[in-house]
Amino acid sequence: MAWTQSELDALKRAYAAGTLRVTSDGRTVEYGNAADLLSRMRTIESEMAQVAGSPLPVAGFASFRRGLR
Repeated sequence: MAWTQSELDALKRAYAAGTLRVTSDGRTVEYGNAADLLSRMRTIESEMAQVAGSPLPVAGFASFRRGLR
């Protein structure tokens, strides 16, 4: 599905405001919880990045060891 930047911006505004109801382009959607809203945002960002051909950021976890054995 082709998403628009205005739809993503509307989701981000709702998430920042702590609301679950989002209206964009004359359509209103109410999400069950903040996790659902965040999941939709991540899905749209991912699809938009794929269309643009830009790689998605990759998060890694740091690890360390003490010098003592």
